[in-house]
Amino acid sequence: MSQQSTAARPSLQGVRIKARKGAVKAQAKHEPAVFRDQLYKHLETVPAGDFDAFATKFVQAGSTLEFLKYADALFEIILVGGLLQPGGSYVDDGAPVSPFTIFNAKEPAEMDDIKQYIEVINKLTRRYKYLQKPLEESALPALLQYIHRWSPSQIEILSIAIGLLISQSLANASCLQSLSKDHLVKNDVAINVLTIVLRTYLADQSMEHLSATLKKGGIKDLLAFFPPNKREAKYLEEHFKKAGISQVAEWWAKKQYAVVKEGIIKELSETLEREEPAEQVIAAIKSRQEESPIPETELVQCIWQGLMGSVDWSARPDQIEGLALREVTKFAPILEPFCEGGKTQIALINAVQVYCYEDTKIIKAFPQILKVLYNKDCLSDQAIVYWHQKGSKPQGRQHFLKSAEPLVKFLQEQESSDEEE
Repeated sequence: MSQQSTAARPSLQGVRIKARKGAVKAQAKHEPAVFRDQLYKHLETVPAGDFDAFATKFVQAGSTLEFLKYADALFEIILVGGLLQPGGSYVDDGAPVSPFTIFNAKEPAEMDDIKQYIEVINKLTRRYKYLQKPLEESALPALLQYIHRWSPSQIEILSIAIGLLISQSLANASCLQSLSKDHLVKNDVAINVLTIVLRTYLADQSMEHLSATLKKGGIKDLLAFFPPNKREAKYLEEHFKKAGISQVAEWWAKKQYAVVKEGIIKELSETLEREEPAEQVIAAIKSRQEESPIPETELVQCIWQGLMGSVDWSARPDQIEGLALREVTKFAPILEPFCEGGKTQIALINAVQVYCYEDTKIIKAFPQILKVLYNKDCLSDQAIVYWHQKGSKPQGRQHFLKSAEPLVKFLQEQESSDEEE
């Protein structure tokens, strides 16, 4: 018995003990600092301002360091010069600022200077394509939610850098959603950062390009970046005009008009279905216009769309033109109160032009439609002549100008005979 108890126990030598996942994770938390120190060794021999050499060193470092595993740490080092703790303050372990970081850019910030730093990121992400996803999905959203922690000049540098990353398609605009958090919105940080990002983007790209990028990034409502007490169109318009990017205010207003126009068109078709008298239809449009006004030129076009959208065009082909003229004659009294100025009348002619261009069934009826609208006081002779000379839309322009020629001649002759009398 005693012999058995003193027998040697089997040894575990050479057997690899698998550590528990939790323990591995706990150790891994401390490894970004090791990654940082190794990366610094690659970078510290490069002279300041030698951007090509920095790009080469980053690409070389990627062959030995685990860039994918430490992607967030890599971008913290590049963008803000060091590792961050949860909450956005720097890891306090005495490490120096990174030899290469966007925060080394000149002050005051210059876009051409910052572009050189972005070009290094471009070369790095082109070489290691797997880095783009963590850049746009975790690194940038995290940095943006801590952006208030840096100095005003650092905020400006970082905002310009993010604008460049987005305009060069190195990152998606979805990262900007982080700015709509309460702590950034309430004291204007969010809107000021967003303004620098948009201004930077527009220095290289068009408003249409920016609009598509914001849509793709799910940025729907710019008012969400303003403090709650300033979420009104007038504040937005004033802010972007003052910032020198009034095209953003105009684009946003047009988007709002589109929503209002959809509402008017829907309401119009409903009132027409109920066969309400013209006076009631006019009153409904006017009250809608008071609630959320849109320019008169936009309004008259959308009334035309709503009226024509309610027509059943399923007649025989040879009867379509007659049907079009009957319907326009019937609807003219609804249009007339909204056709006061010359600009509005030309907008209406263009709405008719585009409508006939898109629905070729009634393209031949175009000059007769203009004549009906003229007879019903929706259009003046000057508006028709001006449209014919220089106000038409490009869609099918030659065809429409030619088909309207007899009417225009008739109006011009009538005008000169009136003058003679």
